[in-house]
Amino acid sequence: MPRFPVKKVRKQIKLLLLLLLLTCAAWLTYVHLSLVRQGRALRQRLGYGRDGEKLSGVTESRGVRAALSTQRAEDSSESREEAQVPDGRDPNTLFPAGAGKPPSLNLTHQAPPWWDKYKGQVNLHVFEDWCGGAVGHLRRNLHFPLFPHTRTTVKKLAVSPKWKNYGLRIFGFIHPARDGDVQFSVASDDNSEFWLSPNESPASAQLVAFVGKTGSEWTAPGEFTKFSSQVSKPRRLMASRRYYFELLHKQDDRGSDHVEVGWRAFLPGLKFEVIGSAHISLYTDESSLKMDHVAHVPQSPASHVGGHLPQEEPRADMLRPDPRDTFFLTPRMEPSSLENVLEPCTYAPTYVVKDFPIARYQGLQFVYLSFVYPNDHTRLTHMETENKCFYRESPLYLERFGFYKYMKMDREEGEEDEEEEGQRRAFLFLNPDDFLDDEDEGELLDSLEPTEASLLQSGRRSPSPVALTTPLGPKPTAPAPASTRDLPTPRRSRALSWAARAARPLPLFLGRALRPRAAAEQPPPKVYVTRVRPRLRAPSRALAPLSPRGPPWPPFPGVFLRPRPRPRVQLRVPPRTPRSRGHRTGGTPATELRPSVRAQATQGSREGQLRMLGLPGPTTDLNLSSEAQPVTSFLSLSQVSRPQAPGQDEEEEEEGEADEDGAQSEEAGGPPRGRWREDAIDWQRTFSVGAMDFELLRSDWNDLRCNVSGNLQLPEAEAVDVVAQYMERLNAHHGGRYALLRIVNVEKRRDSARGSRFLLELELQERGGGRLRLSEYVFLRLPGARAGDTDRDGESPEPAPAASIRPDGRPELCRPLRLAWRQDVMVHFIVPVKNQARWVAQFLADMAALHARTGDSHFSVILVDFESEDMDVERALSAARLPRYQYLRRTGNFERSAGLQAGVDSVEDASSIVFLCDLHIHFPPNILDGIRKHCVEGKLAFAPVVMRLGCGSSPGDPHGYWEVNGFGLFGIYKSDFDRVGGMNTEEFRDQWGGEDWELLDRVLQAGLEVERLRLRNFYHHYHSKRGMWATRSRKGSRTEGP
Repeated sequence: MPRFPVKKVRKQIKLLLLLLLLTCAAWLTYVHLSLVRQGRALRQRLGYGRDGEKLSGVTESRGVRAALSTQRAEDSSESREEAQVPDGRDPNTLFPAGAGKPPSLNLTHQAPPWWDKYKGQVNLHVFEDWCGGAVGHLRRNLHFPLFPHTRTTVKKLAVSPKWKNYGLRIFGFIHPARDGDVQFSVASDDNSEFWLSPNESPASAQLVAFVGKTGSEWTAPGEFTKFSSQVSKPRRLMASRRYYFELLHKQDDRGSDHVEVGWRAFLPGLKFEVIGSAHISLYTDESSLKMDHVAHVPQSPASHVGGHLPQEEPRADMLRPDPRDTFFLTPRMEPSSLENVLEPCTYAPTYVVKDFPIARYQGLQFVYLSFVYPNDHTRLTHMETENKCFYRESPLYLERFGFYKYMKMDREEGEEDEEEEGQRRAFLFLNPDDFLDDEDEGELLDSLEPTEASLLQSGRRSPSPVALTTPLGPKPTAPAPASTRDLPTPRRSRALSWAARAARPLPLFLGRALRPRAAAEQPPPKVYVTRVRPRLRAPSRALAPLSPRGPPWPPFPGVFLRPRPRPRVQLRVPPRTPRSRGHRTGGTPATELRPSVRAQATQGSREGQLRMLGLPGPTTDLNLSSEAQPVTSFLSLSQVSRPQAPGQDEEEEEEGEADEDGAQSEEAGGPPRGRWREDAIDWQRTFSVGAMDFELLRSDWNDLRCNVSGNLQLPEAEAVDVVAQYMERLNAHHGGRYALLRIVNVEKRRDSARGSRFLLELELQERGGGRLRLSEYVFLRLPGARAGDTDRDGESPEPAPAASIRPDGRPELCRPLRLAWRQDVMVHFIVPVKNQARWVAQFLADMAALHARTGDSHFSVILVDFESEDMDVERALSAARLPRYQYLRRTGNFERSAGLQAGVDSVEDASSIVFLCDLHIHFPPNILDGIRKHCVEGKLAFAPVVMRLGCGSSPGDPHGYWEVNGFGLFGIYKSDFDRVGGMNTEEFRDQWGGEDWELLDRVLQAGLEVERLRLRNFYHHYHSKRGMWATRSRKGSRTEGP
């Protein structure tokens, strides 16, 4: 029997181990190559690349790689097939905020069957009417990625539809031409992202190139190397395989829209080429599918990652939690236990316009608003940067003056208030005849005509003129007369009479009267002339006295003088010295300068007073700078009208040069020329202000001009007083059984003649029990007020006055008869639809989430379908998890009035509520409770105000305005709806718009009140009307007339 060669094995152990290792390596290589041919690869479990370099963005097996731009390029055979989870995904993108939790992301791991006929084109999904330029904005779209506006195909990865405000999702497979390393690049206007999977699975897609993240980045067509993020790392591709890709593009309303993807072999000097039809194929064929079929749509990390962008603008106060939003979940007190708490009284307000003739569409003027306590934050404060209509001041006034009129600037201690005293005395003692008449105000703009300067050439307007600060010499030079051929036709007009009356003493300002001047000494009439002079930083010395009596009195401080029009004069501009070239000057000395009229009048009054003392007006050289000041002076009419002697031009130039030399000599010791004095800023200035409650300035009239103001605010003292009275009566009736925990909501409808109606919603604690909800209507009747007419059937006359009326004459609470709301009444949502698959699917998802969150089964959805072709509405309605639903099918074109009337006619219970609804509405959780509270049979109808979202806005970040003019969302009892005549289907047959106002007129004439409140978190999604309802059927037009 042969023996095992133990000794030989021991000697050759190293060779045997080496042979074993080589065998294992060969086997692993064979297995790896076999898996590569099958489309799979061995996974690299460690976080290191093939060169031993640690990757920068390695996470867990189901994590998303961080810092994709710095990720090391990996070979496709060693790439990781990770099932990525959403990173920062906004839960409001798949479903609206508050509509329920979205299902867990079902990333598509397995691609559908592929056929050779798919080659040559890729799938294209279009999401229209969505603002913003970032791909993150596209992910925030309500219908992204399952419900696009359009499904089509393209033949190459270069698309330019020449449109605006849209987003594109292009996906399919890439077929490389040969094996090797490939680089990709994307170019677009605006942002775009290119995702590539290492295989054919959408769940493994990775971001390889992108253009921008904020929406402000863009490239020119074919500009593949503008940003470093545009070019991908080298990717190893094989010609025998296909790779799933996804291209996302977002375009705003500016620029030349385009998006293209190029590739090149990873070799020096090669340029990027657009990927053509020879190397792409469809993901799946969607030509035979309806728009509500979404099971085939791939869901990849590109569709869900980064959907929530950081908030750059303030969020609405309405998004803050409020007890009103969930108070409906608290058990309600039985209305029977509250019947005898207050004395009954007839409720017949005076503002009801029953049987009163109303002109067409004038019912909006008879709708009044209710007051709300506490603040429900429905005021759109975050939108007042664009619209300040909440305040009483006009937008033009606020833009120019702001809110400074509400502020009183503080003065330093010990500072004399001479200016205010002078202004007050001036207004008290001035002759009213000295000022302009009302009919002469139209001449104000033409009263002062400034000379031409270089302001327009510099492109900036001159700052407002200030008081003259240039030092004056002892002998100022009079201005040279202008040439008569340069003068326009003079116009005669009156000036301020008080400025020309030198004989009138002014002891109020000087302390002593002036000597009267003889009539012969009165100067001739003068005209205003505007000159341009530089603004010096500081005077070189104090202002010299201009007369033996001392400095002249200043003009009335704070008084804006309005001089009458004077003849216009144009002065020749003196030649500039070479020293003035260092300043910023205009090219021509004859450009037009238009200072403010108020400043011209003030300076004219100052110099007019100088002329009254027998002194010539101050003059100086002109510096045609963009920051020059106009200085007003006077010329006599004799100097203007007399002809100019020969050689006067030379004399005028010599005088101008003398003036310049004199002014320069005086400024020799002062600051250098060309330096302008800057405005001083008082950082220590303080002011006093009183508490302003602008809510008190509002009225309950339905203001149709302001769409950012919220509900009217009820004063806290009034709300607390009413609640205290009710709680006193409640505890007196039940023996102190209930304790008030908090006031959740108080709504008041005011009637100044008979009293006010209140809706009290209180959270109470029952003794020995739990928390209860009190929600009842009460009436605060004024003493001595008559109830007016009885009800329409005469069954409820007003009871006799209660004996418990307060002796002090204060209003007393009572229980209004026939004004109680029902909590279990059925609410029917009636919605007409046609070819709105994505919106129908969203509406049904919202209603199903409403039912799941509230547990309320007392509502139904009635869809009236006008032959929709893009989806099976009936099948979608039956598949939704709704407590009750009804499907009605109508033929022909879309008619909103006819559809709503058909839905109401299908309701059999006349004591139920019908809510005329729209398809693009996001409902708050308490919508059912709000409709029931504000609809009372025979008394109240409900027209809530919806917030219309702007383009690119979502319920999680609402930007828009309140639809104060629309009454299309209307809740009313079916019996009342039938009594007013229903919808006007004859007049509004082939159109919509105005049918809600016409219905409102008839509802008000029937004696019903229309409750008008802004509801929190009640939104109308943004959408365009382009091709919305397909108003004309392709099968043929209607033959009957409108």
